[in-house]
Amino acid sequence: MSSFTHFDQQGNAKMVDVSKKDITQRKATACASILMKNSTLALIIEGRVGKGDVLQVARLAGIMAAKQTPNLIPLCHPLGLDSVEVDLKCDKSINTINISATCAVKSRTGVEMEALTAASVAALTVYDMCKSVDRSMIISDLRVTYKSGGKSGQFVQD
Repeated sequence: MSSFTHFDQQGNAKMVDVSKKDITQRKATACASILMKNSTLALIIEGRVGKGDVLQVARLAGIMAAKQTPNLIPLCHPLGLDSVEVDLKCDKSINTINISATCAVKSRTGVEMEALTAASVAALTVYDMCKSVDRSMIISDLRVTYKSGGKSGQFVQD
């Protein structure tokens, strides 16, 4: 049988029982990037995108998305998040916005999926708000860069 924990002995999907796990402080950070034309990045930085402040709207979208993760990802445990931070940094040297999303909770299960959801939806929001001027944007490098808490301990990736 599979070593994946989201399946029972018959191969049916199931939510993992975390009731016997210890409650610990858990934190995760996920990152993503969105590459665009230099003219698009200039519009964002100058606040001249017709739909509004791209960076602030994307930040809010990421925070809201983290809170909706169990509604989007099957079998993901609903968590009462303690904090969600979404940071968007413009890098003019490579026409990219780098997104970092960090989620924290005191729980029996981790917050990697919440951080990944926040980073990806923030990137999707940038795309949505700027697609009228640049349909060639590329969202890439979505990944977990940090995780702490729980039995598996700490994970760090550059």
